[in-house]
Amino acid sequence: MKDLIEFLRRYSKWLVFALYVVLSCLLLSSGDPYRHHLWLTTASSVAGGIHDAGSSVGAYFNLRSTNEDLNRRNAQLEAEVLNLREQLQALRIAGFVDTLRVDSGVPHFDFIVANVISNSVHHPFNYITIDKGTADGVRPELGVIDHSGVVGTVSVAGEHYSRVISLLNPNFRLSCKIRNSEHFGSLVWDGNDPTVALLEELPRHTVFHTGDTVVTSGFSNVFPAGLPVGVIIDDTDNHKENFFTLRVRLFADFTRLSNVQVVVNNLRDEIEAVENTPLTGNAQANTNPANK
Repeated sequence: MKDLIEFLRRYSKWLVFALYVVLSCLLLSSGDPYRHHLWLTTASSVAGGIHDAGSSVGAYFNLRSTNEDLNRRNAQLEAEVLNLREQLQALRIAGFVDTLRVDSGVPHFDFIVANVISNSVHHPFNYITIDKGTADGVRPELGVIDHSGVVGTVSVAGEHYSRVISLLNPNFRLSCKIRNSEHFGSLVWDGNDPTVALLEELPRHTVFHTGDTVVTSGFSNVFPAGLPVGVIIDDTDNHKENFFTLRVRLFADFTRLSNVQVVVNNLRDEIEAVENTPLTGNAQANTNPANK
């Protein structure tokens, strides 16, 4: 109470002046309909401007949650597209016969949306840290993408955080192919430009053009086929080798990574179990080319 009295005493002159100004405006507007209308219009404009400013500030602070929601929706759509693509391929192979067996109700791939909390692009070996871990379903060797293209794979998964080996790491190699082509190679970063990688080991007879899109080949349990990676800039002009090496402009902007999606292959354990099953004697005999 003492502080309030001291405040009123110190600023009493300004408070009285402000009161007189308000009373004067009220008296002017009450006696003249035009001034009254002008006063209400001005007050409404000021209030509207304050409201708009407040809304803009609120919208700015809500951008992160909005962006996360958009990424979740994008992840759901991506999973639906991949599932439909697999069903379409199965229908083509089956000749549109017995289509009820195609949709098992379990999508082949799911996506876990995560935020990037640490990222490097200028080191010889770059890594990314995300805010999702084993508690969220993340585990090592899962693929990571963003809305533009492939980002890397999970190398270490803690309970709530995970470390991702970035595509900008020479230890990371990605099986890729040129879209609408059956020839595939290995994409690797050479440690120079963070926007460019090299697509190596392409057969010499591969047909390509500058601007062609490079996508994942699907020859792994990590990434589905057809995910965008980048576009061809040119080749390395080393025409003495038996294979092409192409320079690829990456779609993913590693300098601005914010939200990513962890790719979960729901059939991975089954695929690995089949691949790791030891062959019996009869199976080995049947797989011997000499017996065919």
